[in-house]
Amino acid sequence: MRQLFGLRLLSPLVALALTACGAAPQSGSEAPASATSAATGQKLVVYSGRSESLVAPLFAQFTEATGIAVEARYGDTAELAATILEEGANSPADVFFAQDAGALGALGAADMLSELPTATLDKVEARFRSGNNDWVGVSARARVVVYNTANLNESELPASITAFTDPQWQGRVGWAPTNGSFQSFITAMRSELGDEATLAWVQGMLANEVKMYERNAAIVQAVAAGEIDIGFVNHYYLYQLQRDNGGELAAANYYPQAGDVGALVNIAGLGQLKTAENSAAAQAFFDYMLAEQGQTYFAEQTFEYPLSAGVAADARLKPLAKIQTPEIDLNTLSDLQGSLKLLQDAGRCSKRPGVRIQHVTAFAVL
Repeated sequence: MRQLFGLRLLSPLVALALTACGAAPQSGSEAPASATSAATGQKLVVYSGRSESLVAPLFAQFTEATGIAVEARYGDTAELAATILEEGANSPADVFFAQDAGALGALGAADMLSELPTATLDKVEARFRSGNNDWVGVSARARVVVYNTANLNESELPASITAFTDPQWQGRVGWAPTNGSFQSFITAMRSELGDEATLAWVQGMLANEVKMYERNAAIVQAVAAGEIDIGFVNHYYLYQLQRDNGGELAAANYYPQAGDVGALVNIAGLGQLKTAENSAAAQAFFDYMLAEQGQTYFAEQTFEYPLSAGVAADARLKPLAKIQTPEIDLNTLSDLQGSLKLLQDAGRCSKRPGVRIQHVTAFAVL
């Protein structure tokens, strides 16, 4: 079985009980003609950590433009990365479309990804691609604090996300600890503040009666409805919900300041498996996602930040250059299993009975 940083995959779906300390877990244009013509008529197998509702229309556009059929397997990013590690040389995946850099880095560290052409990598700013040249970001996603505008003014919000353990926020905050983006944020916090401080923050949030949600969209809905005042999410869920509801909501995004980890900018990105049988089709897929049509989809349909082809982000978004994001190398966020263990440990030591984190990919020390 493949090993990752001295850890062995146990199960892609494990329910972690947050109960008393020591309790056991309870279970421009279209793709370049050369790449496209070489791959037309082929099939591409994509393991997608992006949801079907989000990217299936994009895959359909790619097929229409190139003639390459996409066979997609959808799932949680961390679970799919774990699956690829389990499958090893027998993995049928050609491309891994990850929700964050950490999962791509984990596969890269396990020597599962192919080196990408310089021409592909150079389409994206250096901070949004692999230092080992084996993955590339196709869109950027900022962590934000979404807040209820009827109950709060932006001036009332703290500069740092770490301040939400203060008693004044008790029972007013929501998070989605099983979400891959949240877990990547925890990894970034560990990188920035250290494991001890991160564990203390997670335990402080639990003690402050943070509300658990399975999805970011549900958090934004809860904030807009006044069920909670604050939520930790990615920036684009607010705009997707506004579109789906046909107008404005009683919610706005706040970016923590002064390089705080709460304003982390991560990527959604692509890596090609070394075991890929359809490398020409994979390259056409990369080309399409980084070309104008793919980048426009991210800008207009998902409200993410496009990273190449000169496509502008939605005008309502805070420009990437103005986000006071921490100077964290996304290549260092590959230690997902350490973050999952930290969340598990924090939950076990929580004094809040009956609260659970479910569906978290777990790793165990050998």
